[in-house]
Amino acid sequence: MAESTGENPTHLNNHHLDTLSVIYSHPVSHNIRWVDVLHLLEAAGTVEEKHDGKFTVTLGPETEVFERPHNKDIDTQMVVDLRRMFKNAGFEPRAKGQEV
Repeated sequence: MAESTGENPTHLNNHHLDTLSVIYSHPVSHNIRWVDVLHLLEAAGTVEEKHDGKFTVTLGPETEVFERPHNKDIDTQMVVDLRRMFKNAGFEPRAKGQEV
């Protein structure tokens, strides 16, 4: 189960948790849809879309600016940045087969 600083993030649904698991998967998946990541970030932190298409994301102690990908999937560098942010905010992927 995903955990954030010892709390049970009941605001994360199964789809959010699936996206979090894919972000943490090794090797890096190249099929992580931006829209899924955006929904996860909105549930786990705060997201502010700027007029230039950039998104200011605050998750736990960190704030990062992301650009909307040119295609539907995020790139490897964004996966690395997201892993760091989620880890530092205390979010871990749920174990395989574990339900919410």
